[in-house]
Amino acid sequence: MRAFVIPNRTNCRVAFSLCAFLFCTGCAELQTQLDTKRQVFSDALKTALAAPHAQPAYWHGEDYRGSPKIVVHLDEQRAYFYKGKHLVGASNISTGKKDYETPPGKYRVIQKDADHISSEYGDYIDEDGLVLEKNISTRKDPKPHGAIFDGAKMPFFLRFTGGYGMHAGFVPRFRASHGCIRMPREMAKHFFDAARDGTPVIVKE
Repeated sequence: MRAFVIPNRTNCRVAFSLCAFLFCTGCAELQTQLDTKRQVFSDALKTALAAPHAQPAYWHGEDYRGSPKIVVHLDEQRAYFYKGKHLVGASNISTGKKDYETPPGKYRVIQKDADHISSEYGDYIDEDGLVLEKNISTRKDPKPHGAIFDGAKMPFFLRFTGGYGMHAGFVPRFRASHGCIRMPREMAKHFFDAARDGTPVIVKE
């Protein structure tokens, strides 16, 4: 019959210390993960609170006649379409994020392209279409060896100056573009159809 051995005090202390060390190490790692998640949540909450409140889009462009004009309010993240003195449409938008701000000013539509594809912004993909790097700028992000540039689709594009324009795209409740003015697809089509070359585009702070 095997004898039962009672551990001495020294062995117990060593075992207890080792358990305590492992427990504290695990707690520290867990605390770091919790702190990181809290920071991410806090940043997301601040962004959401700072973002403009979503408002309904509308379009009554068929009910009025008059010269078209587009007015964009960056602080509201909202775009308005006028015919003469009549406000006939309004939409939430997403304009340029930090370091890519949409420039305020008075412009005019200089190009209309319903199926526009960006020559600067998009993804780097491989020959099978797998995305290697997403949401890149060809001016700033070097192309990996063997990669192919896949330009971002910008339907119903209204160019008003340089590389800036209005087009259909993802519209979160904060500024997220590389400088263009993104709109929900339905509203982008309304603005596109009602605008013509030379239509004033006024971008306000």
